[in-house]
Amino acid sequence: MAESSDGGFKIVAENRQARFEYEILETFEAGIELQGTEVKSIRNGKANLRDGFALIRKGEAWLHNVHISPHETASQHFNHEPRRTRKLLMHKQEIRKLMGKVDQQGLTLVPLKLYLKRGWAKVTLALVRGKKLHDKRDDLKQKQAKREIARVMKSQ
Repeated sequence: MAESSDGGFKIVAENRQARFEYEILETFEAGIELQGTEVKSIRNGKANLRDGFALIRKGEAWLHNVHISPHETASQHFNHEPRRTRKLLMHKQEIRKLMGKVDQQGLTLVPLKLYLKRGWAKVTLALVRGKKLHDKRDDLKQKQAKREIARVMKSQ
């Protein structure tokens, strides 16, 4: 969780599994409509993107299944639902572009990163296509080959 002094950029949660499970075609940045206790939890780093996905319904983008833990010091009456559906804030032309690709090509929207940018909570969405088992095996082989090359270069 590195925070740079110049841009005010702090990564809160990252979905590393998505890079293994899916082939990433394109990425987009979107804001998230949050409640007060959700912002406090995100600032404390209490978020999980693992099972998250985004859908486009009636010209609006929605983030589903992302877990933001309830804030500890707030009472249960004022706290939020951890896995509630949250509205994504994007430009209409971006949403139209995504709608066409998701509907026609059978692609999926998956959150990759949740971060704070100058005090605002943002999410990086990726337009992805699912990988087959043999694609995952190829990725593992390439990764192991790179490690082996790095090890040999280091020892010389």
